[in-house]
Amino acid sequence: MVRSLLVIGAIMAVIALMFPQVQPETPDVDAVATAQQIEGSTGWSLVVPRDLPEGWVATRAQYRRSTDGLMTWHAGFQTPSGDYAALQQTLDATDAWVTTQVNRSPEVGELEVAGRSWTQYDRTGKVQRSLVDRGGPGEMTTVVTGTASWEEMERFAASLGPVPAP
Repeated sequence: MVRSLLVIGAIMAVIALMFPQVQPETPDVDAVATAQQIEGSTGWSLVVPRDLPEGWVATRAQYRRSTDGLMTWHAGFQTPSGDYAALQQTLDATDAWVTTQVNRSPEVGELEVAGRSWTQYDRTGKVQRSLVDRGGPGEMTTVVTGTASWEEMERFAASLGPVPAP
């Protein structure tokens, strides 16, 4: 019986060596170029992260329709710690849109970051932290959300600035 287990273990080791695990590559995403295209077609004034420290990697950038029908600028990033942070923006955001973006997280406070007032939302059962800069009628609402630490979320929010000209 021991001999059989050794033979099976050896076969499994050979198979594991023949098929090494491939690390998934992070896609090459240009969030700034995508934002420039969206601004050009919508006339919106978007923001993008600028001058983030090394280790932040854009993983997604798109213009998509939300579940309640609002067109939304979305850019996702992997943080240096391996967590996720995303930027979402829309014009004339509804309460339902904000609630969906923060995943029904409860409001936990207010925060000033880089001269902007943000409302904090924190969902503890399923980790999701969010910062919301709510615009009024005819204005953009900006949401920064993800699994990143509050420190990374604040750094991300502080980096947001106007989309550079193409």
